[in-house]
Amino acid sequence: MLGSGLLGTIGIFVAHAHTDPLTLTWFRCAFGWLGLTLWMGLRRQGHTLRLSRRTSILVISAGSLMVAAWALFFVALQQIPTGMAVVLFHVQPLWLLLLGVCWLKERVGVRRILAVLIALLGLVLATGLLSSVQEVAISSERWLGIAACLLGALCTASVTLIAKRLAHLPSGVIVWWQCAIGTLVLCLWPASHGWPAWGASWGWLMGLGLLHTAVAYTLLYAGMATLATSRIALLQFVYPAVAVAIDWLYFRQTLDLLQWSGIVLICAAIWASERPASRS
Repeated sequence: MLGSGLLGTIGIFVAHAHTDPLTLTWFRCAFGWLGLTLWMGLRRQGHTLRLSRRTSILVISAGSLMVAAWALFFVALQQIPTGMAVVLFHVQPLWLLLLGVCWLKERVGVRRILAVLIALLGLVLATGLLSSVQEVAISSERWLGIAACLLGALCTASVTLIAKRLAHLPSGVIVWWQCAIGTLVLCLWPASHGWPAWGASWGWLMGLGLLHTAVAYTLLYAGMATLATSRIALLQFVYPAVAVAIDWLYFRQTLDLLQWSGIVLICAAIWASERPASRS
């Protein structure tokens, strides 16, 4: 939950970085990789980065999918408001439920399914889409942003399931390889398209890599290793709830009654589903 909440503040860092989506993605990977390399070196955990043949296939697949998801998310942020992008990106809990049943053969209780559906309804309300249907219908840029979010959500859901198969690895190892793949694949982009102007932007990019990548995803993968897929799906709604709240508090986006109702529904669904688990 802490990792998801931290990710909900990502819009602030993206807004102040002032650079294009793929450059954002490269810096996120590069600073995340540097931070994790230093951390593992200080803790003498370099040997944990060695992978078996089977494990390497899963790790490389997860890393490639996550880098693609990050790039798609940043593309979406160029087309639609931050809160809407983050919320739409989080149809991934529905993908998780479906993939968890089909791939991992997990049984999902009726209460958990209802909680996810209620939270999804909250997402729809919180986006403000119902308040601006006409604007969305005539804006091709918004449709591009929505499509990028939905595809990125599928990539992220797939990464979550792969991470569960890699539960035997320290969570930082998965993130390290993720960042290493992104740094390598996208290394030519900022060099050929121009580096951000030196100054405050680099500080925000560093925060994006260290906080929203190295720290947040290490926390997320550590939690994923021990939780059922259906529970992971529900807790990921913390991210969009925080993002919409940040839109209101930091970016001064006005929220109408429907959007507030959506946030309340998300929180109520998480509380109702987690309440029995906390008593057991």
